[in-house]
Amino acid sequence: MRINLTTVFVDDQDKALRFYTEMLGFVKKAEVPLGAYRWLTVVSPEQPNGTQLLLEPDNHRAVGPYKSALVEDGIPAAQFAVDNVHAEYDRLHRLGVRFTQEPTAMGPVTVAVLDDTCGNLIQLAQFHGQRVPGGSGRVGQDEPAG
Repeated sequence: MRINLTTVFVDDQDKALRFYTEMLGFVKKAEVPLGAYRWLTVVSPEQPNGTQLLLEPDNHRAVGPYKSALVEDGIPAAQFAVDNVHAEYDRLHRLGVRFTQEPTAMGPVTVAVLDDTCGNLIQLAQFHGQRVPGGSGRVGQDEPAG
């Protein structure tokens, strides 16, 4: 058994697609019209057949209070593994991405938290001394820090 799909609830699918592809470096995997919305997924370019992230419209009545409570408490809706959280922080910060937490060491992991502009906090995590199984664990393209 393995994870095939996970969801992030977004307030605007077009804005989310731009952010997750242009800023984070994911690529669009699926786009299927479903009335007013779409089945819209992205994947890591390093794992095009890997786990898909569904950019799900947040129009269900339970989603708004759920998302607001998570953001208010500083809880990320999802976590993405990266090889170098400091380099990703620098790259994304230069692109104008707003972070709610700068890179912070927490034992065997260093994390940073960003605002995805679609109502979610997303955590980037670098696991020290190990690589993420099934790929390099990077979000986006390599770019030297600094």
